[in-house]
Amino acid sequence: MLNEFKKFAMRGNVIDLAVGVVIGGAFGKIVSSLVADIIMPIVAMLVGRVSVADLAFGEVRYGVFLQSIIDFLIIAFSIFMFIRFLSRFKKKEEEVKVVVQIDKKEELLAEIRDLLKAEKDFSR
Repeated sequence: MLNEFKKFAMRGNVIDLAVGVVIGGAFGKIVSSLVADIIMPIVAMLVGRVSVADLAFGEVRYGVFLQSIIDFLIIAFSIFMFIRFLSRFKKKEEEVKVVVQIDKKEELLAEIRDLLKAEKDFSR
């Protein structure tokens, strides 16, 4: 069982996932700080309150919820842009790999085919 677990844990996908979780956690803290320390004070100035987190309707504190939604949207947009960037890079990489080499015989046959087709079209 220990060998199976070691084999599972050392797979490339599991290690990539672990790195992604750690980086995602750190990135989440950065975005939370951005929202709490930069964006929300600007929103508070626009709303006229000291803190958006203090917005409440009775006991319902919807300001904290609003702050969490903005956190989520920024993180989701950042991840979307990062994946979009990686997919463009990967497409370019795949295009480079799809180089087809044609034999000399096939090239000559293609030329003969094109000449016969051109002659047939010319005679019409």
